[in-house]
Amino acid sequence: MVDQLIIMGPAWPLRGNLAAFDEKLANVFMQASINTKLYTFYLQYPGFLFPGTTQYSTDPAPEKLTIDVAINSINPFNWIKVGLKIKRERPDLIIVRYWIPFMAPCLGTILSIVKRNKHTKVIAIVDNMIPHEKRLGDKLLTQYFVRAVDGFLTMSQKVQNDVKLFTNKPSCVSPHPIYDHFGEAIPTADARKFLHLDVNDKVILFFGFVRAYKGLDLLIEAMADPAIKAAGIKLVIAGEFYESPTPYLNQIEQLGLTDTISVYNQYIGEKEVTQYVSAADFIIQPYRNATQSGVTPMAYHFLKPMLVTNVGGLADTVPHDKVGLVVQPNPSSIAEGIVQLYERGTAHFMPHLITEKKKYSWEQMRQSFLTLYQQL
Repeated sequence: MVDQLIIMGPAWPLRGNLAAFDEKLANVFMQASINTKLYTFYLQYPGFLFPGTTQYSTDPAPEKLTIDVAINSINPFNWIKVGLKIKRERPDLIIVRYWIPFMAPCLGTILSIVKRNKHTKVIAIVDNMIPHEKRLGDKLLTQYFVRAVDGFLTMSQKVQNDVKLFTNKPSCVSPHPIYDHFGEAIPTADARKFLHLDVNDKVILFFGFVRAYKGLDLLIEAMADPAIKAAGIKLVIAGEFYESPTPYLNQIEQLGLTDTISVYNQYIGEKEVTQYVSAADFIIQPYRNATQSGVTPMAYHFLKPMLVTNVGGLADTVPHDKVGLVVQPNPSSIAEGIVQLYERGTAHFMPHLITEKKKYSWEQMRQSFLTLYQQL
């Protein structure tokens, strides 16, 4: 029985999908009358390690959530202090977020101290067991973290398989729930007016922060395909570049695509997400490699058909030719898939989107955690 729960990971005042996820998860447990508290970072990354403009939200603190902004990811004395504090609190369960080996020393040390109370169980919700961008020492850091964890919940079979490379401790797969905190879609005409697009344009969207593994360069090259040009399809790129945008902007110019590709190199806040997604006909995820994606549940929320590449766990939650199309991660396959999306039309995908969306509930994820807890 879980009466006292701590969720450890990004949350306000940090911004982004991980923080939004953790806050939503806390709300779901609270709705089940489980006393829930969030422990988050006052220093998540040193400035020189963070590729974006800022890590912090300008929004007010979420209502009804108890958030202890207590963790410093690079200060071992802080890890001991936080570990001893949580040890005394004696939560029944800690759900800890693991997405990058850099966090392993901090989180692993805190959890090791907490578990000396011989009461608290720990479940890691794993976004990536093996990082997209590998560095020397990743394996050793992850092994250190794993020792302090009792069970693992992943959101794709790919990550589940990666977990099993490190441990045989109990684990389960529970798909990424639908992001439903963005509000409802707005009329396409209003959204396109916001983005200065013609209401009759054919518009596809690449959404989220930009890094090499997301394959944006493949999508840009696909936009130069004669069939794409003939169809008059336009691309909106919306998200902050976590690496230099120059190669992408040069690629757009060299391919003569400046009139058909709009680039919004900025963090897209929750209040603006609706405009960008509502303006698009389809959402494109041209990744080179992936585990799972937070863009997919966002697409489900807004009932937007999508194109994904057949890498990692992306295809697991996008049934081919039902809620979208699954293609190979190369420009010609991506271009062909985009044309096929328009040939089929949104009406073809809508009934399947509505049906599939029902599978990805927050209540299902809450129950997955509680079921896994009983196995520990």
